[in-house]
Amino acid sequence: MSSITLHRIGRALGAASLALLLVACGGDAAAPPVPLASDELGLSRLELIGKRIFFDTSLSEPRGQSCGSCHDPQRAFGGNAGSSIGVAPGAIAGRFGSRNVPTAMYAAFVPPFRFERDGDEEIPVGGLFLDGRVNTLEEQAGKPFFNPLEMALPDAAALRDRLAASSVAALMREEFGSQVFASPELALAAATRAIAAFERTPRFAPFSSKYDAVRRGQASFSAQEARGLALFTDEAKGNCAACHVFKADSKLDADHLFTDFTYDNIGVPRNRRIPANADAAHFDLGLCGPGRSDLAAQRPELCGAFRVPTLRNVEQRPAYFHNGAIRTLRDAVAFYFTRETDPLRWYQGAKYDDLPEAYHGNVNISEVPYDATPATGPRVSDAEIDDLVAFLRALTDGWKP
Repeated sequence: MSSITLHRIGRALGAASLALLLVACGGDAAAPPVPLASDELGLSRLELIGKRIFFDTSLSEPRGQSCGSCHDPQRAFGGNAGSSIGVAPGAIAGRFGSRNVPTAMYAAFVPPFRFERDGDEEIPVGGLFLDGRVNTLEEQAGKPFFNPLEMALPDAAALRDRLAASSVAALMREEFGSQVFASPELALAAATRAIAAFERTPRFAPFSSKYDAVRRGQASFSAQEARGLALFTDEAKGNCAACHVFKADSKLDADHLFTDFTYDNIGVPRNRRIPANADAAHFDLGLCGPGRSDLAAQRPELCGAFRVPTLRNVEQRPAYFHNGAIRTLRDAVAFYFTRETDPLRWYQGAKYDDLPEAYHGNVNISEVPYDATPATGPRVSDAEIDDLVAFLRALTDGWKP
């Protein structure tokens, strides 16, 4: 009996019955071992390996942190490991990351980093992490293991040794061969391939929000949500859809990601709760580093730009923008409209205080709604901000009528 058949039967019978069935059938080389947790039914063996590595807290130094610590499924695979300062703690006590943890949901749709022509300009598009420095889920999955501010393993050999001693080792030998732990490189490649396979499963892209139910004709927006959607697409007011793109008439899920994967510099205020920012000379410049070093000299106008994130599950985020400087969804929406009209609400001193002065000219002030001024006032009212927030909450997956 094939593993696919067993998984299909398992969905109907449940984990305990599937375990007995596997024993009765003698298992098979392609089937995962038993017992399976309820959230493991239906996964291929490769996906199962990825899932178990994703949540394995023995793969950090010191032990205690996993991919799932920061990418919590209860927070749309984000969450900053429960931190309240806008960035996540690392495995080593007292260390914190320098960026707000992005959701891992819908990451499989992010295209490779490239430049695209837009009129007379070449604009950056795609790439994983908020600075686009890697192109595949496999590449991305390997980085946190060795980041001293995250899982802090010293090298691939340490990861190999931890995996070889873990509960997933037997599965890895079955999937990748008996020599999978023969070298650190083989073990790392196997682990990242498995994590990427898990991140490509439907639980990371369920398209199950109220918005999705509405577009499928299974629900209707409330009056407030409908007003919010109208503002979201109104080029003279919200203009959110200029970057957070979706195709209203398309039946393809991939046309409803609420991002165009481009980059923007919106002058987010400095988050002084981040330990690295205690150094007044420290700046996170996105496309210009510190994560990457290939663009700062040749494209200084991109310094301070970060990739436009999906707005799906935006309500679930514990903090907003690349540095987690803003704590609530309503404030994040209000920032777009009042950054220029009421800067003292957001900045401690000069505007754009999280950028060196040389790059202040990179901040987007030309597009709606950033083009408002103290003289014109914001383009929307407080009530309209509430309408926008109501619509954004309709993008949360797991909606029930």
